[in-house]
Amino acid sequence: MADYVQQRLEDRIPGLEQLERVGLFTRKERIGYQFKREDIEFPIISRVTSVFRRATTKWQEDVQLWLSHVAFSKKWGTKAQLSKVFSSMLAIHPDKPSLWIMAAKCEMEDLDSSESARHLFLRALRFHPENKKVYQEYFRMELMHAEKLRKQQHELELAKIDLGEYEFSPEILSGKLAEVVYRDAKQKIKGAEFMLSLLNIAAIFDFTKELQDTILQDLQKEHTDDSVTWDFMARRELEAAGAPELRSAQGRASDTNRREERCCAVYEEGLRSLNTDDLVFVLLQKALSSPVPAISAALKETYLEWAYKTSGYKKARKIFKSLHEHRPFTKAFFTKMIQIEKEQVSFKTVFNLRDYYERALREFGSSDDDLWMGYIREELGAHGSPENCGKLHWRAIKSLVGESVERFTTQYTLMQTGHI
Repeated sequence: MADYVQQRLEDRIPGLEQLERVGLFTRKERIGYQFKREDIEFPIISRVTSVFRRATTKWQEDVQLWLSHVAFSKKWGTKAQLSKVFSSMLAIHPDKPSLWIMAAKCEMEDLDSSESARHLFLRALRFHPENKKVYQEYFRMELMHAEKLRKQQHELELAKIDLGEYEFSPEILSGKLAEVVYRDAKQKIKGAEFMLSLLNIAAIFDFTKELQDTILQDLQKEHTDDSVTWDFMARRELEAAGAPELRSAQGRASDTNRREERCCAVYEEGLRSLNTDDLVFVLLQKALSSPVPAISAALKETYLEWAYKTSGYKKARKIFKSLHEHRPFTKAFFTKMIQIEKEQVSFKTVFNLRDYYERALREFGSSDDDLWMGYIREELGAHGSPENCGKLHWRAIKSLVGESVERFTTQYTLMQTGHI
């Protein structure tokens, strides 16, 4: 053992002597020294690689150690060395899909080898024949390969280079290999969501219209019983690009109305076809997160009403509580909950009504005199507290602005005199 250690120490002497001769240890990058690499860097890289190799042999189950070896090889190793590291790692950890994907992406993106990446994905599918992520990344890889070939063809054509008898395959350039992956994937993995994930990947590439149409046709043919399909088709109508010639505000508004009508028509067809609440739950959930404030605000009332009709008061109140801090709002969102609450028979009703009115007035109290009058009428009711009316009148006068003050004063006076 001592002789072995001594030998390894002596092996380091030439590199250290070279560093001493050129007068540097850690100043190499700063001064831009690029000479004698075979005498300085390569022996060090080789020794570190050897340490990693011995470590991964001893602690084969340590995935993080393998990943450190990969990271080092990416930075300092050769292409052949990096491929060997991945090969050894996958031989020990074939049960981890993420490692197969990492290795294939490295072959494709770092080592520029589509063939090696394809081989790794095919091997990965032997171990994980129904893994969604493996299929998604394999599908993406084939499209990236086609895109790379299309760019090469374009550059060669621009340079007017004669390729002789060699020709780029039109099938590969159009993404036919990706279509083969898609057809195999949809046989192994069922469901509209998975098909849509492949469609979204295809949509990234500008040469895949035919492939996208194929996926859409299969989606509509095979998954009309899935609410996700109808939701996607409806949203596709809504998000369709408008005609470029519609430059006037009136033209754009008209186009928006047409798209909204087509969107609603698809949803209605889906509801008739499915006869289920699933689709409604999905228009509503996504619409609530819409970046268009008017859509998000309007759908809160619809969501609340749907929850009450399908699941009852407790569900409606839960929905209200989950939304009442998420602006924007419409007045109808609060008045709908007030209406629902008034249909209940509970000692808590009056307390809940006060909460709803207070929240509504926080949003609309400066302009909506009807809300103030409604609140006052509740306090004058059988379960209210009439003594609160004076405070509410004073608050209303302080909060309301413009013509709404005069309307409120008139309505309040008529109510006190018994005329309404």
